[in-house]
Amino acid sequence: MKILDRYILTQFIKTFLSVFIVLMFILILQAIWLYIKELAGKDLDFETVAKFMMYTVPLIVPLALPLSIIVASIMVFGSLAENYEFAAMKSNGISLQRAMRSLMFVIVGIGVVSFFFANTVIPWGNLKQKNLRNNIARKAPSMAIGEGTFNQIGDVNIKVGKKSGDRGQYLNDVIIHKKNPAKYGNYTVIKSTNGELKSSLKSNIIQLVLEDGNYYEDMYPQDLTRSASSPFIKTAFEEYTFNIDVSKLNSSVNIDEEVVTDNQKMLRMDELATSIDTFSFQLTENLKLYRNSQFETWSPNSFTAMAKRQQTDSTVVLTSSANFMKSFSNTSKLAIYENALNSIKRQTAAVRNRVEQMNIERNRITKFEIEIHKKFVLGVACILLFFIGAPLGAIIKKGGLGLPLVIAVVFFLTYHFIGIFAEKAASEGAMPAWLGAWLSTLIIFPIGIYITYKATKDQPLIEFNRSITTFFERFKKKPQAPKTVV
Repeated sequence: MKILDRYILTQFIKTFLSVFIVLMFILILQAIWLYIKELAGKDLDFETVAKFMMYTVPLIVPLALPLSIIVASIMVFGSLAENYEFAAMKSNGISLQRAMRSLMFVIVGIGVVSFFFANTVIPWGNLKQKNLRNNIARKAPSMAIGEGTFNQIGDVNIKVGKKSGDRGQYLNDVIIHKKNPAKYGNYTVIKSTNGELKSSLKSNIIQLVLEDGNYYEDMYPQDLTRSASSPFIKTAFEEYTFNIDVSKLNSSVNIDEEVVTDNQKMLRMDELATSIDTFSFQLTENLKLYRNSQFETWSPNSFTAMAKRQQTDSTVVLTSSANFMKSFSNTSKLAIYENALNSIKRQTAAVRNRVEQMNIERNRITKFEIEIHKKFVLGVACILLFFIGAPLGAIIKKGGLGLPLVIAVVFFLTYHFIGIFAEKAASEGAMPAWLGAWLSTLIIFPIGIYITYKATKDQPLIEFNRSITTFFERFKKKPQAPKTVV
């Protein structure tokens, strides 16, 4: 038995490590392709790129690890079944559970290690990678001009509709908002059909040559009462050169600076628990303050005071609440009603804004709670996917990288997408945080039990012939019993 356990264990570890290395390599290439726009053209040295890849590796382990386990388990046990080694085991009284026993301790160990990995290394990777990406975006901002959104570079906001060229130097539909340090707001707007980035990537000056556009600038009056009728300057141009000094920005960027540290993906369990307590206390206090302010706003005394402010006849004496409105003239009544209606509208808008703010705060707490559960989900998923993969391999009786890989990918993607949708729904308040984090695991748990039962009984996963025959038999016309003649 020890030889059998050693043989199965050796085959699984070799297959698991091979699949895990290949998947990590593929996912790293995918990460490079995903972030290539943030890295290209920034004149980054090899050390910075190596740091970026090192910080990215922990973030792709939650994808590669469970997928590697289910692929390796299907391949190993499928190969054993394909080569009739399982048949030889069963003839000697060795069941599937006994053959899996040697690997159970290894899988449980991987699950425990993955929990500590998710609680320490993955938050560290998120912290480092997120801040490194932010610092790279600030470095050489001439390449930080994205498509379709405003990009702030110094005191200028730039938006381009589309970029082209080998280094993105040709721009279409350029809109520039230029700020003035002496006054608040965007008083200068430049729009052009086309533009070209002339400056070098290493230059401290961003030089934009704009073509076929207009230059708008609002005049800032000294007398604020004339602001509504203030003129503005409008100039059309065929070519206009616009320069932005970014020397201070480039010189002040520290590539290793950590600015963002409070994201839920960057925190350990104890830090997440502390943040949840803090946010919950703040939410409770804000609710109390809001209720008290609403009670004071809508108290009867506030309405009486409002009405008194509208009273024009000082000789009128308020004798009773029943004759309260009769004490005012028609003009005062109309003013009181309009004031009350406006107050209701303001309070309705205030309540709506407050509800949205409370929902945002609750969703933030939910995201932190989900992140705590996800640290346990990774380890449990590794164990459950093994108990799906091993019996499934014994059922399909196929080894290698063909059918086992396809089945494993289908199972894992189904599990992964259910988890993404459930987490999104929970973060928006559609379900509790624990259910959003564990829903995909709860779904695959009975599937694992069913597949293990089928493999133990040496039965096919789905009996197509029997199922189809049973299905069509339901539509057959049943023979009627012969009638008896009395």
